[in-house]
Amino acid sequence: DHIFGDRTAFQAQCGGQSGDHAELRRRLATFTKRTLRNQVLEYVRYTRRRPLMQSFRPSDDEQRLYEAVSDFLSREGTFSIPERQRTLVTLVLRKLLASSSTAVAGTLETKKARLVELRELTEGERPTEDSETSLLARIVEDQEVEDEYLDEPLEAVAAPPADGDSDAIDEDGVVPADADAPEVEEPAIDREKLEAEIAELDRYIEWAGSIREDAKSRALLTALETGFEDMARTGAARKAVIFTESRRTQEYLAQFLDRNGYAGKIVTFSGTNSGPEASRIYERWLAENRESGRATGSRDRDVRTALIEHFRDRAEVMVATEAAAEGINLQFCSLVVNYDLPWNPQRIEQRIGRCHRYGQQHDVVVLNFLNERNEADRRVVELLGEKFRLFDGVFGASDDVLGQIESGVDFETRVLRIYQECRTPEEIAEGFRLLQEAMDESIRERMDETRQALLEHFDEDVHERLRLQLNDTREVLDRVGRMFWTLSRYVLRERAAFEDSDATFVLRDPPAEGIRRGTYHLISKAARAEGRPDVPAEFLYRLSHPLGEWSVGTARSLDTPVAEVAFDITNHGTRLADVEALRGRSGWLTLRRLTVEAFDVEERLLFSALTDDGMALDQEACERLFRCDATVELAPSEDAPPRLTQDADRHVAATLARASEASRKLFQEERDRLDRWADDLEAGAQKALDDVKAQIRAVTRQARLATTVEDELALQRKRRDLEAQQRRQRQRIFDVEDEIRERRDGLIAQLEERMRQRSSVDELFTLRWRVV
Repeated sequence: DHIFGDRTAFQAQCGGQSGDHAELRRRLATFTKRTLRNQVLEYVRYTRRRPLMQSFRPSDDEQRLYEAVSDFLSREGTFSIPERQRTLVTLVLRKLLASSSTAVAGTLETKKARLVELRELTEGERPTEDSETSLLARIVEDQEVEDEYLDEPLEAVAAPPADGDSDAIDEDGVVPADADAPEVEEPAIDREKLEAEIAELDRYIEWAGSIREDAKSRALLTALETGFEDMARTGAARKAVIFTESRRTQEYLAQFLDRNGYAGKIVTFSGTNSGPEASRIYERWLAENRESGRATGSRDRDVRTALIEHFRDRAEVMVATEAAAEGINLQFCSLVVNYDLPWNPQRIEQRIGRCHRYGQQHDVVVLNFLNERNEADRRVVELLGEKFRLFDGVFGASDDVLGQIESGVDFETRVLRIYQECRTPEEIAEGFRLLQEAMDESIRERMDETRQALLEHFDEDVHERLRLQLNDTREVLDRVGRMFWTLSRYVLRERAAFEDSDATFVLRDPPAEGIRRGTYHLISKAARAEGRPDVPAEFLYRLSHPLGEWSVGTARSLDTPVAEVAFDITNHGTRLADVEALRGRSGWLTLRRLTVEAFDVEERLLFSALTDDGMALDQEACERLFRCDATVELAPSEDAPPRLTQDADRHVAATLARASEASRKLFQEERDRLDRWADDLEAGAQKALDDVKAQIRAVTRQARLATTVEDELALQRKRRDLEAQQRRQRQRIFDVEDEIRERRDGLIAQLEERMRQRSSVDELFTLRWRVV
């Protein structure tokens, strides 16, 4: 909370290509850290990507439809596409045109509906802003294409100005926003032209509907079998995820595959997941997991889990919209089919990343389609494949390259410009050549800047320390698992039969209500790394499982009287140098639990230990002692020396001092964050006032250009209302500043209260030790 102010202030400060991205990164750095795959390749095993290309040749009827609709999209001044959103709407329509005839027909129906609404306007009247801005939202909702287009500022994707006006374009080829520039105006209604456009769309809709099965979908059958045969040679499961950019194409493909050999083997995944088949899968998953504790209570989350597990366990093919490109794990699948290939490289990388991720056991086959009758499509595939290396290699597109594409939509609009303006193969080739040259230069400059920043700020010791830490990571994780396993064996020794070979046990006598009899399997990082993620068991056993919590809680409550413990380093499997140095020596050790309450509640386990000749052992040496096997012997005859208590007290005091300093630094960071949050809210209030000023300027311009007295009077009345609103907002800014500062001070007071440090110390055990 309170990282940023409100949405208006955030968009004004950080939105778009001109936003303060350095400040955005600085704020995000306080709570998030991103590690790229190419930074861990020497520590983590990734499989490879292998591309497959499936060519198809549209029929003459399909090709003529494509060309007719393409010409229609290239035509200026059509009523079915609002001028303010012409570039974005045309971009979406262009991509749907290459998806399927079903998608084309559905989208043309949406465009026709806009024209039917405009038919209600009188001759010479102009469409309202509401009718302009709603078309893109309708298409996005109807087809379920990426909704990122709805958030894109219109000025960032405006069409290029006419020749001779190139000064209006900035160095990145983007038309800059200008608050004083006249707004794009919709053409006045021409009834005859409008009716002709409706009739033209009707012809295209009927034409698209007459194409029942297209060449691309028939090629999909061949592509799937080719991909499955390739995967069978590597032992991969017969699973394929097919991505499309259209919900209508998704429905068409599911029905087509069902009729052509995949009946009962299809599952669909979309943004809503609300169809009858998804509901049946969800209800069955709920019944199967009613007592497993896996259901979260959130239908959206659980239905996603149900569909993914149905794909994993029962189906062969998942047909997915872009909703499946983020946030789900499909590592059990190793065939990714880009039925519709996005022009945005980042979107493609997200798709492939669902399957090509840590834990994938097989090479991932990436299958793309190539339209033999479309030169622009061919060039797009070449650009994305050869320039970005998206479909092959160890982890696909270079993070260096992808990271320099500031806006995926901006990149797509540059591709769109080629589709709109180039007709011959030579023109298309030249357009893509110029696009690649512009990208090369931009990427080269930004990568140089990034490398310079690394040279200035990178600590040369960090990489070596990281290497050492990551080499220990698996050992650390497995050590925690072994400790939990050993503890569970002791606590449950009379209630369960343990099998060490596969980390399972059969619970015969549940210790508490709600814990069931059956076979439990310890979640093991080692088992997953060795390709055995699904050792048969009824229940997964982990720290957060009710049985795991009972085991730890019971162990914690056991009585631990003073005893003598012999640690065996001789038979320890790996070397512990500091413990080996103690062989033949003995001494005393105590363990305390320190609980510190400040911003959060922290628990720390503090060891203090001495040898008999007075040498103190550090925390790490004490922890390593407990990695060894040990035997408990009779209680010692003498008491622990007073110095052990003194050292333990000093250890507690030093830890509290460090915790206090950390709390002070955290308080300062939190207070600075709240100051920035308050500034954001004040900036948002000022932005609202600036917006009203811009509206006043626009209305003033319109009044000067009014063609009738009635229009001029109406605009003057609107200006007076806006000026009254401006005066109220100016006064409101002072009130808002007071309110915001009062809220900030209240939050800081809460921080100060939380910062008051409280602590408690419990002695867990004291023992006499020796190393043998």
